[in-house]
Amino acid sequence: MKKISKLLVANRGEIALRVLRSAKEMGIKTVAIYSEADRNALHVRYADEAVCVGPPASAQSYLRGDKILEVCRQLEVDAIHPGYGFLSENAGFARMVKEAGLIFVGPSPEAMDIMGDKLSAKQAVKAYNIPLVPGTDEAISDVNEAKQIAQQVGFPILIKASAGGGGKGMRLVHNIEEFEEQMQLAINEATSAFGDGAVFIEKFVTGPRHIEIQVLGDEHGNIVHLFERECSIQRRHQKVIEEAPSSVLTPELRAAMGQCAVDVARACDYTGAGTVEFLLDENHNFYFLEMNTRLQVEHPVTEQITGLDLVKEQIKVAQGEPLSFTQDDLTITGHALELRVYAEDPQNNFLPDIGTLTTYVRPQGPGVRVDDGFEQGMEIPIYYDPMIAKLVTFGKDRTEAIARMLRAIEEYQITGIETTLAFGRYVLQHPAFVSGHFDTNFIRDHFPADALKPAPLSEDMAKLAAVLGAMLVSEKKPAAVASAEPAATASAWKRNRLGTR
Repeated sequence: MKKISKLLVANRGEIALRVLRSAKEMGIKTVAIYSEADRNALHVRYADEAVCVGPPASAQSYLRGDKILEVCRQLEVDAIHPGYGFLSENAGFARMVKEAGLIFVGPSPEAMDIMGDKLSAKQAVKAYNIPLVPGTDEAISDVNEAKQIAQQVGFPILIKASAGGGGKGMRLVHNIEEFEEQMQLAINEATSAFGDGAVFIEKFVTGPRHIEIQVLGDEHGNIVHLFERECSIQRRHQKVIEEAPSSVLTPELRAAMGQCAVDVARACDYTGAGTVEFLLDENHNFYFLEMNTRLQVEHPVTEQITGLDLVKEQIKVAQGEPLSFTQDDLTITGHALELRVYAEDPQNNFLPDIGTLTTYVRPQGPGVRVDDGFEQGMEIPIYYDPMIAKLVTFGKDRTEAIARMLRAIEEYQITGIETTLAFGRYVLQHPAFVSGHFDTNFIRDHFPADALKPAPLSEDMAKLAAVLGAMLVSEKKPAAVASAEPAATASAWKRNRLGTR
């Protein structure tokens, strides 16, 4: 057993706080790192110790593995949790941690190497007969050869970066005429984003659902899956709303996908928490996409339906403990939803909106969980991901979870910036989502540019507004205008909060 006594969290924001809290409950001393931009961040104040590792830019702070290891030496840290993003899937950093005699709370560098490259991942899982999307199994650079393969696979196809993620280095090609240009663009983007221009070809699955399976393995050969998460509501190939379980999976399909996920993890001797991602087509055929060798942003929904603390399980595995449960011990209880609350403007192509949280009041009540790293008055820095919080709701079934999410969105007060809260409300009330009949094209198919604009006033209401406006002007009481809009558009609850009737 490798008992962890002091843990450094090599991350920031809500995930840093999330890890620090679980470590504290386990009696482990904690160390936070921060950039100059995060000097007053909540995770910095929460940890037992905190050290600045550089300027605001990630490349000069959160990505400086050498500085992080130096902090560990100075403060006698014996383990590092990478969170997600930054260095979490960097096999080179994981090796540095182990070579320094420290515990890396995550999989082995070898597993990260295999699954960090989509082509090597495909090769690794072939022995287990994992279903794969039709396409190439190796990187391809010859344009003419690539064209021939694309025609054999059949358009539309995807050109994808082997080392890619988050939609970078990915191009959708509809016909042979645009193939060469799109392939070069994919190579250029992959080279710029990952330092690796290797690309491959996959058949484009039309109308797919994005289903991922949470897995957990220990150092004793035990691997289990913790059921699925539905992650099909996306913008720019990145998730915005997730739920568990999926509304489309049957028990038989869940078991089959779960077993495949376990086999994928076994193919690389995986330890710790990881996620195996699949595409599910309209005929319920599923295909292996990739494995994320880290904790996922959306892990809270799995925690809600299983009752497990995944961060604590990660730490236990890193200490050499065997899993305390088997696959047969695991069951799904209730339903959970997660809305990523981004500082983005959904009405302007989800562009980031940086500013100050003039108002910031979290929702509360039964079945509501908020994982965040901000408080009122703080600024959203321009240097990092624009996610403010993860709003999670849990209910006895999907209907209750949705109702609680709508209530929580209504209660969540954020002013000073645009957020994805209104988008979340729109999605959760849309018939396609409520019925469960949706796919990764939801935004394209169901979210028009003017979806969040207020409905126009009726003719009678317009006349009334004009009369009231004239009366206010004549009485020279402009202050009263401020209370007219909330009274007309907000719910009774919000009107009361705003002091209007």
